[in-house]
Amino acid sequence: MIDQKLAAWGRSGNIIREIAEYGAEQAKIVGEDHVYNFTIGSPSIDPPACVFETMEKLRAEIPPAKLHTYAPAIGFPDVREKTAQYLTRSFGMPYRARDIIITCGTSTCLAVMTRVLLSGGGRAMTFTPYFMDYKYYAEAVGSTLTECPTDPYTFQLDLEAAERALTEDTMLLIMNSPNNPSGVVLRREGLEGLAALLERKQREYGHPIYILADEPYRDLVYDGQEVVFLPSIYKNTIYCYSFSKSMSLPGERVGFMALPPELDDYEDIYSAAVAVIRAFGYICVSSMWQRVAVDCLGATSDISIYKGNRDLLYGALTDMGYTCVHPDGAFYLFMKTPEPDAEAFCRRAMKENLLVVPGDSFGTPGYVRLAYCVSRDVIVRALPVFRKLIEEYRAAL
Repeated sequence: MIDQKLAAWGRSGNIIREIAEYGAEQAKIVGEDHVYNFTIGSPSIDPPACVFETMEKLRAEIPPAKLHTYAPAIGFPDVREKTAQYLTRSFGMPYRARDIIITCGTSTCLAVMTRVLLSGGGRAMTFTPYFMDYKYYAEAVGSTLTECPTDPYTFQLDLEAAERALTEDTMLLIMNSPNNPSGVVLRREGLEGLAALLERKQREYGHPIYILADEPYRDLVYDGQEVVFLPSIYKNTIYCYSFSKSMSLPGERVGFMALPPELDDYEDIYSAAVAVIRAFGYICVSSMWQRVAVDCLGATSDISIYKGNRDLLYGALTDMGYTCVHPDGAFYLFMKTPEPDAEAFCRRAMKENLLVVPGDSFGTPGYVRLAYCVSRDVIVRALPVFRKLIEEYRAAL
């Protein structure tokens, strides 16, 4: 018997991809210059120079048969050692090679660890707005995802709401900062307050509560904003990182997870993670690309381009009268729609070939997400359409 829940998920599709595909078809009709696609968070700028330099170096030094051979299931030992050293050097945390597992981006980390931490029972929790796939990860293992609201004006943590949302069944929090879809960077004060709350709840409930820190956008921050390294303030944090966004390598599928040595139930969690990785085929990340990525740790693409896009888009939209939470990181802007029904706004925008994603998909109705990792020219050409839409709404009042 086929699992009907899985079949239903497959039929429901992914709204981001669906709108993007609509845009691709429209481009064939009206031309790419007349489609303004802000749907998919795929980097549009070149990887840093060290990526290409390291590729050439590896090709010159390692015979092809060894460069492209199967990697160990959880990553090359030297790659894991270099990653551990980087984390220790960057954040003062004493990571070891055995604490690192090389993964196919943060998606694998999240899929593996939700299965490890929730298969025995318990629930997951996250803060709105959140990346829609978190719900699938939890439900795929028979669990549920509790949506905890944040401050409606800033999307910073609301600790009173967090305390109300936590229950004795809560085993896992999935955190994301800088945030997809809002671009908000969570402030230290709120995170330290959350850590204290979780410590208290762990004692009250008599079991660990873990955090999965989903941080593919950690290095995409602007104006000197601090991105708190969650394991440094809460020991039961499993850190998930990807090179997809920071180095513009989304198609290469390289990332890692890091388990702090003091993690509660470390040995069981580590062993279970290795078992899930093997059982579900999340093994053998590209031999060449994990070596390239680790040799470029700390490097980023030219993120000043994204900052320029943010400043242009945020400034223009707020001048027009749109309400947007100021994004301090990532490459997303979360805009409040001129009507309560964000999906209706999206459909209206699609008639103008302006493609944005409704916030309902991210647990926050009444907003749309704009991915500004596009060429500046796309933003410039799209601004008159945004102006036309808001003027139409004003005229209808």
